[in-house]
Amino acid sequence: MSDCLFCKIIDGSIPSTKIYEDDHVYAFTDISPVAKGHTLLIPKHHCQDLFEMPEEVARNLYAVAPKIANAIKAAFQPIGLNTINNNGAAAGQTVFHYHLHFIPRYDEKEGLGLIWQTQKYSAEQLAEVAESIKANL
Repeated sequence: MSDCLFCKIIDGSIPSTKIYEDDHVYAFTDISPVAKGHTLLIPKHHCQDLFEMPEEVARNLYAVAPKIANAIKAAFQPIGLNTINNNGAAAGQTVFHYHLHFIPRYDEKEGLGLIWQTQKYSAEQLAEVAESIKANL
């Protein structure tokens, strides 16, 4: 897409700090990192989000994900790593080209504050949710 920021990074018209590239994906440092080593991995095929992503594109992207995670681990020895995708505006997506964040964690209190607000579901409710999802696979 001609107006997509990440497509422009892929074609070289916008500079980036490349970490990895192959025929299918491109990885680069985030320009506003949450932590040292914060990396983005994107498919070269433009898809707005996970809902639009073809299975082959997902296979190629996620085949590289452990390679990126382990390179970050070897380089910086974080105590953990978040992989995050904000899928859709309601989930916080601001660049509408699928991208996967790799955010190394060095201290449990540093940078990224993730607080899960869990809900209580009965076993029957969980089974109903599972059946609803399975019916749409």
